[in-house]
Amino acid sequence: MNTLSSPDGTVIAYDQQGQGPALILVDGALTVHSSGSGSELAKLVAPHFTVCGFDRRGRGESGDTLPYAVDREIDDIEALIDRAGGPAFLYGHSSGGPLAMRAAIRLGGKVSKIAMYEPPYNNDPGAQEAWSQYLSQLEQALAEDRRGDAVALFMRFIGTPADQVDGMRRASFWPGLEAVAPTLAYDHAAILGEPWWVPAELAARVPVPALVLASDASLPFMPDAARVLSQAIPQGRMRTLKGQTHEVDPAVLAPVLAEFFAS
Repeated sequence: MNTLSSPDGTVIAYDQQGQGPALILVDGALTVHSSGSGSELAKLVAPHFTVCGFDRRGRGESGDTLPYAVDREIDDIEALIDRAGGPAFLYGHSSGGPLAMRAAIRLGGKVSKIAMYEPPYNNDPGAQEAWSQYLSQLEQALAEDRRGDAVALFMRFIGTPADQVDGMRRASFWPGLEAVAPTLAYDHAAILGEPWWVPAELAARVPVPALVLASDASLPFMPDAARVLSQAIPQGRMRTLKGQTHEVDPAVLAPVLAEFFAS
């Protein structure tokens, strides 16, 4: 991993491969690029792009500077774009998608296009109370430094059975999840925020072409949210990847991204 210094002095770790227009990969919640996440996708799109994957602040080999602010993460993306010789394409997975969208709005001509895979908004009115309760419990767990409880709370919220969560807490990878638990608040309380539904007014400000991707085998609210989001973005469009889940196969995703960014 290489490093650069963000404007607030935070060290951001990243890797770069390939040749062509710059493409920045923006991970979702709890994902740490330097642990291997995203490496297969980066390898598959590297023949077409100069691909930058990075540890978002508070994760892996990157530092962190408190208090957290979404603009600081956008500063990180801007620094990566500048290092890659921008302008750049942005691809965000899950909650990385809303961060990429906010970056496109603020950075203007430094971002050429964005693609998002299943940005985790939920337009179901009945889901809003559960989301508010989750954010409140997450804030309390992190304030008390109960990092394991914060991760378990998130896992249960997305539907992981309680006995599976208990088993995960005894697994060798669990300490790694606890290490990045505070970043759950970055993604969920700050970037997604309340209410949980698609922020249509924000999406209407996206100045670049945007591809919103969803699957047909994931959580049922995600295709609807992707449709609403794609319609709210002036140059937005939606595409469904058949047979995929929220953990999309890089071999299926890579040609879709290559086609969109090259068009």
